[in-house]
Amino acid sequence: MSQTGTILVVDDEPEIVTLLKFILEKDGHRILEAGNGVAALERLGVEPPSPEAPKPDLIILDIMMPVMDGYTLNNRLQKEPKTKAIPILVLTAKGQKMRDLFEMAPNVAAYVQKPFDPKMLRELIGSILDGRKNAAA
Repeated sequence: MSQTGTILVVDDEPEIVTLLKFILEKDGHRILEAGNGVAALERLGVEPPSPEAPKPDLIILDIMMPVMDGYTLNNRLQKEPKTKAIPILVLTAKGQKMRDLFEMAPNVAAYVQKPFDPKMLRELIGSILDGRKNAAA
């Protein structure tokens, strides 16, 4: 069985967040939410700094969001000591050009295009979390 973990979902579409929560909570994951990049930085305790903020095992990140997009957020996460090792799963409707940009980022574990297959997404997340737990052991 795959490891369970805490997953931060950063997406401005409430329907996507609700769907991901439904799918992933069934597997025992704890889901945190943020509607844009600025909200994600707050949730992660980056801005403003908060040592009590939860540290997720995985971040699922949309690209196109208001206030701060996913690409900008990911660049910021890579520069922060407390977040740079958290794997990112990019989940977006954007095509190959954006994928190429994200694949150069060292913290991006996977790239999934919307619409996605829930079973495939669950397996991919399980694999990422299993790899993270095994690397920490």
